[in-house]
Amino acid sequence: MAYVWNRGDDDVRKVLPRNIAVPYCELSEKLGLPPILSYADCVLANWKKKDPNGPMTYENMDILFSFPGGDCDKGFFLVSLLVEIAASPAIKAIPTVSSAVERQDLKALEKALHDIATSLEKAKEIFKRMRDFVDPDTFFHVLRIYLSGWKCSSKLPEGLLYEGVWDTPKMFSGGSAGQSSIFQSLDVLLGIKHEAGKESPAEFLQEMREYMPPAHRNFLFSLESAPPVREFVISRHNEDLTKAYNECVNGLVSVRKFHLAIVDTYIMKPSKKKPTDGDKSEEPSNVESRGTGGTNPMTFLRSVKDTTEKALLSWP
Repeated sequence: MAYVWNRGDDDVRKVLPRNIAVPYCELSEKLGLPPILSYADCVLANWKKKDPNGPMTYENMDILFSFPGGDCDKGFFLVSLLVEIAASPAIKAIPTVSSAVERQDLKALEKALHDIATSLEKAKEIFKRMRDFVDPDTFFHVLRIYLSGWKCSSKLPEGLLYEGVWDTPKMFSGGSAGQSSIFQSLDVLLGIKHEAGKESPAEFLQEMREYMPPAHRNFLFSLESAPPVREFVISRHNEDLTKAYNECVNGLVSVRKFHLAIVDTYIMKPSKKKPTDGDKSEEPSNVESRGTGGTNPMTFLRSVKDTTEKALLSWP
């Protein structure tokens, strides 16, 4: 990313030389990931403990690789990781949910759904710390360019040529929160169906699975054949169970609303400011409508949030 984007100005490399491209593509193939920086790279695998025996907290952690912009990348990557950690009990609860549906154990299902909702609440609280560690202008004008991909890019409209690997340029999306398997897993589990069609949120989220570690992709695939939780809850006509399901959906809605606020703070507002002489990022008109994953972030997130909200069940 540093070689391609250079200093974030117009001096962009359109060809990745073979001495970088060949080993990079071979390694990516072994890992089952596309040859571009992904969420798995910069968040899931980009951390270490300062004190190996200490806790997994921001104060006791650091990142393994960094980009220009001071500690902006540390704040962005580590807070994102800590959100994943806070939400991880929701993933651990999924087998319990599936088992409870199969056994028609309403109490066990209700408790597991409550556990998921609790973990989402904790994840949102961690997410709020983004504002403590990440400066909006530094993120937008410095760090963000290095997370951008070469799909739907005004600076690399044809993509990037991987010399010695492919004869034609390839287009790949940059790192995106859409590549996090946690929230896609909960969408599948709760039966939340996003808007489908060409260039739709559903299509984008499906594409983002290709940027996840293979084990994460396989988990999502297996989850799609699990017992349908939403239909089971509807069929039981049970008030407590319906409330527990809605608690999970509301937890997702709450996280997604806050994500919208974060995008507004870190992308929309800085994009409307005139860059200072030291800023080398692309012009606001080019970046305002595109996230690092290649979508219009506000349009995408609003659609995902609205669809999640529509999944709430009425009672009675």
